[in-house]
Amino acid sequence: MSASSTTPETPHELHQDAAEAANRLEIRKVEPETPLGDVMGGAARWEIPVDEHGFVALVDCMPRLVGEGQTADGAIVQAARVSYGQGTKKVNEDRGLLRYLMRHRHSTPFEMVEFKFHVAMPLFVARQWIRHRTANVNEYSARYSIVPDRFWRPTVESVRSQSKTNRQGGDEPIETGTAERFLSLLDRAEANYREYLDLTEQGVARELARAALPVSVFTEWYWKCDLHNILHFLSLRIDPHAQREIRVYAEAMYRLVREIVPLTCEAFEDYRLGAMHLTRLEVEAIRSGNPLATENRREQAEWEAKRQRLGLD
Repeated sequence: MSASSTTPETPHELHQDAAEAANRLEIRKVEPETPLGDVMGGAARWEIPVDEHGFVALVDCMPRLVGEGQTADGAIVQAARVSYGQGTKKVNEDRGLLRYLMRHRHSTPFEMVEFKFHVAMPLFVARQWIRHRTANVNEYSARYSIVPDRFWRPTVESVRSQSKTNRQGGDEPIETGTAERFLSLLDRAEANYREYLDLTEQGVARELARAALPVSVFTEWYWKCDLHNILHFLSLRIDPHAQREIRVYAEAMYRLVREIVPLTCEAFEDYRLGAMHLTRLEVEAIRSGNPLATENRREQAEWEAKRQRLGLD
């Protein structure tokens, strides 16, 4: 190799070069046009208890700082108006723009707001919840730590019978004797906890010992998600058809979110929660006055429920 050949830089030298180049970049720090306020009022967390051991806590959100007297709705409006270019001069009302975005399902601007929650819930609720695969989640690990002695316990009155029309859900309260038998079954399942503790003390690995615990035991996680996907989660889990044990968590979460983005939640209630989707067949049935053009019994039952809600019967 000739003396004039260039010696390749090492990874360390490349890292130094990149760091030096970054240090030469000037950071412009722009002061806010108006004083800023914390949308959470300076609190470390807002928490709502759920049943005996559960809770939903809002621990952070983005944006956290907004202009005094404003809400985090402004971040959605800001993101939406960047798409308009010069057309922003024609859009002068935040509430109207938010409602337009919600009504026409322009979802991207709603992704500009994020919420971080700390939640404690029964394991069987968490396994329903995690089906919504749009959040960043970090859950309590029973491999690293001993599971706390907390279990979900319904009242006798809240034990439900299996619905005859909904394979996934419960219906009316079941008769008292059967409900008491179910609570006795939960007692026996919870009794495993004492032996679980004893066996871990005797050296059984925590990652194995946890297999003996029932899904009524409580877990916790931090759950961070953008507003668009939170609203989708809430539209499904606040619905009366959702299981009661997850619905109470969704209702608590919505109560917290509504404090931060009240204008968005107003539009959400008007255009999503209080709205109704009509299929092509249902639109044709309304237009023609004829029965729904299907022999599917479930579709017919759904159509009858919609007709009642619309006052068409």
